[in-house]
Amino acid sequence: MDTQEIKDVLMQALTLQEAHVTGDGSHFQVIVVGEQFAGMSRVKKQQSVYAPLMEYIADNRIHALSIKAFTPEEWKRDRLLNGF
Repeated sequence: MDTQEIKDVLMQALTLQEAHVTGDGSHFQVIVVGEQFAGMSRVKKQQSVYAPLMEYIADNRIHALSIKAFTPEEWKRDRLLNGF
């Protein structure tokens, strides 16, 4: 599985403004940005991102997944704080 496939799955399954996926073929890092994450706990955010990818995790196409989910406001603040 490649990063574009994961991005496509997430963009189709969730209402996202942005999705950034990096990785090496089985270990991936995902950053997603969407209004739907407003008011959600970190665990709920991660669960909502895991859900459309469970099939790929179950069959081991995705071995490890790191998720960061932001609202657009959180993403803007994070980028300013981290110099992006």
